[in-house]
Amino acid sequence: MWDSPWHLLIIAIVILVLFGGAKIPEVMRGLGQGVREFKEGMRGNQPNTNPPPNPPPAAPTVPPTEEKK
Repeated sequence: MWDSPWHLLIIAIVILVLFGGAKIPEVMRGLGQGVREFKEGMRGNQPNTNPPPNPPPAAPTVPPTEEKK
């Protein structure tokens, strides 16, 4: 299928024409980040993106009142 380096050169030229020179680093950065996140997900080292739920606020404490009889 890829029996010649000319195939890769043609694909590189097509990508350059489609995305432009300035957009290619941004696309490659996004691709690298996606691969990195995929590998972390496969290892099970996913960062906790959901923060733990906040506990309900504690009821205000009222000091006991002393009743005089």
